[in-house]
Amino acid sequence: MFNEFFVRGMACLGAGIAMIAGLGPGIGQGIAASKGAESVGRNPDAASKIQSIMVLGIALAETTGIYALIIAILLIFIKG
Repeated sequence: MFNEFFVRGMACLGAGIAMIAGLGPGIGQGIAASKGAESVGRNPDAASKIQSIMVLGIALAETTGIYALIIAILLIFIKG
């Protein structure tokens, strides 16, 4: 029904839309880093504890970006 070029174009368009999900983790990580730096500024004695919690939160936020990248790569390179 659809030719190969149309399907390929739609897959690339879908991959581009999937990569928009990279904006959320970037904003979230920036906010987490700023709040962590602010917290260390207020209480320097708790810097190691704040840093470990912040790194865990950033790692969890990054998973959505990684999932979006995997979906985009699959859409581009897997022919269906």
